[in-house]
Amino acid sequence: MNAVERAQLAMMLEVSAYPKPGNVDRCHDYPETRLEHFLASTIFARPAFEEAERGQGRIGEIIKHAVRDTNCHDGGNTHFGAFILLIPLLYGKDIAGALAAVAKTDSSDAVAFYKAFAMTSVKMHATDELDVNDPHTLTLIRERDMSLLDVMEHSAKNDMVAREWVTGFHLTRRGADLLREIGPGRDAVVRTFLTLLATEPDTLIVKKHGGDVARETMMAARDVLEGRRSAEDLDAECIRRDINPGSTADILIASIFIALGEGWSWDS
Repeated sequence: MNAVERAQLAMMLEVSAYPKPGNVDRCHDYPETRLEHFLASTIFARPAFEEAERGQGRIGEIIKHAVRDTNCHDGGNTHFGAFILLIPLLYGKDIAGALAAVAKTDSSDAVAFYKAFAMTSVKMHATDELDVNDPHTLTLIRERDMSLLDVMEHSAKNDMVAREWVTGFHLTRRGADLLREIGPGRDAVVRTFLTLLATEPDTLIVKKHGGDVARETMMAARDVLEGRRSAEDLDAECIRRDINPGSTADILIASIFIALGEGWSWDS
């Protein structure tokens, strides 16, 4: 299995896992985004992944290509956060290489990234100065000569996916280690998701519902891990309340990608 196939497989394994509280999985869809949309994106993302694996072009442009190519269905954004993590990992071959690659980004990468962002319906923090919906944002990036790494550092406080670029893919690494520790098979994906969700508040939940709900969900994941409630019960509650730990899911995809490259087995 090559690196591109591992990236596609990681996306597929994440969305297929059940019960993964609050997110689309094999047992439930969202009103406008179905399991099939996520699975289709794993296929349509391949050309961009191949660009990244070859080290062809710039990271910001490749992220934009991935978003463009997966926007061909009606399910909306499915994997924007995952692309932010997977493309540097493919480009650099591993976490150390990804960190070296993102350190070389420049303002052209940042501009391409914001153009990609504008193609999605990704929720932003309400007070973000670099608002993707504000045309002045691109002017600010150019005037300040901000690299894409600078943009991620700017966003890290409010976005756990961006924070991975700044902290050395800390949660990605932890998730990969957990998968290998738990062992082979799909149950490891769910257990790792719950453990990551219990680690810190999911920032997509913060953006949609506020910090209190995100912390409440984090503590509920801990209850599941400690046997005080079932994952199915938490899943039903999250679906009922429209609580979607999507940022944790994006990091889980990157973790699966790394774990697969280190010998973790999915088909047991």
